Amino acid sequence: MVDAEGTSLCLGHCADGTWGAIDNVCTHDGGVLGEGELDDCLVECPRHGARFDLRTGEVKALPAVFPVNAYPVRVVDGRVEVDVGVPTKELEIG
Repeated sequence: MVDAEGTSLCLGHCADGTWGAIDNVCTHDGGVLGEGELDDCLVECPRHGARFDLRTGEVKALPAVFPVNAYPVRVVDGRVEVDVGVPTKELEIG
């Protein structure tokens, strides 16, 4: 979990070497995704097991049905940078 300019993010390093960053809240019931497990590039909500793609924000396993916002990530001189200035959608929880 990281905070970037007031935005709470779930940031992770995927098995293929890429990085991903998504909103740090599960759209099923508001659980904290950054407290979940990362498997390959899917983060699992610790509350009920919903899974989200860390690069796209897409739901990959129920019970969540609404995606989360994904943010561009790059590595510059060994430092991970997340662009939180991209347009995002208001999250639907439930």
